[in-house]
Amino acid sequence: METQGPPVIDLNQLRKQKPPTKTIVIGVLILLAAIVAFRSIFTIQPEEVGVVLRFGQKVRTADPGLNFKLPDPLEVVYKVPVQRQLKQEFGFQTVEAGVRTRYSDRDFEGESLMLTGDLNVAVVEWIAQYRVDDSFKYLFKVRNVTKTFRDMNEAVMRAVVGDRSVDEVITIGRLEIEDEVKIRLQELCDRYETGIVVDQIVLQDVNPPDPVKPSFNEVNQAEQEKERATNDARAAYNRIIPKARGQAQETIQQAEGYALDRVNRARGDAVLFDEVLAAYKRAPEVTRRRIYLETMEAVYPQMERKLILDGDLSGVLPLLDLKTAGGGQ
Repeated sequence: METQGPPVIDLNQLRKQKPPTKTIVIGVLILLAAIVAFRSIFTIQPEEVGVVLRFGQKVRTADPGLNFKLPDPLEVVYKVPVQRQLKQEFGFQTVEAGVRTRYSDRDFEGESLMLTGDLNVAVVEWIAQYRVDDSFKYLFKVRNVTKTFRDMNEAVMRAVVGDRSVDEVITIGRLEIEDEVKIRLQELCDRYETGIVVDQIVLQDVNPPDPVKPSFNEVNQAEQEKERATNDARAAYNRIIPKARGQAQETIQQAEGYALDRVNRARGDAVLFDEVLAAYKRAPEVTRRRIYLETMEAVYPQMERKLILDGDLSGVLPLLDLKTAGGGQ
């Protein structure tokens, strides 16, 4: 039995067999159609809009969903998140948000270290939350709009902080600072036609620089002790002074009542004397006897022993009990 070897291929015959020209043309056309379709179809997310440029000029705005355009470089589309709230962080940078948020270790003192109105220094960290209101202005009116927006934030924050004391910046003036920065920043965004609407400015941490924190804390503690001592003094004042005023008013009212009583009594005695005098003038003897009897009536009950003697009696010895009177044995 003969062994058959491997089949022999004649290369010359293969070179003579060329594919049909029509097949090549169809394949090229299909490939070009696929490339054109791939470069002409694009998708816009629900929170975005697409700005379509034809030869560098805006021709339309693409809504969310599947859209078509002429292939590059005839038409170019730029996607802008107009429904999403964006934010810029100043003085810090979030690396990973979550339950345990991680922040960048980079030094941000260049943008967070600020001079206050009373020539103190504070480290101000804040967040600017904003939205894109006009996609065309956002893309083409300002070169590098994100950097410009950050520069405007820093400039406005430094101006507002520079008008206030360090105590206002750190404690009681935070809300006013946020509102004023938002208003001024929006005015700048409108002036430069950035197409941005500022939603909110949020101050995160406002602290003194690390080298002066111990001294600053001591000053705050001293001010708190001063405030506590002032409140204690006011409490003691409110407890003692009104009581003293009430006692003084009570004494004055008692004196006025006593004076009124004495005056009324004196007036009553004067009226009574006038009436007695008038009666005495009308009947002197009767009045004198009545006065005498009334006086005796008031005096006699106060006497312990009474001796009533006849005016014609020549001696009193026979009538006196000397032992009882304590005259002798």
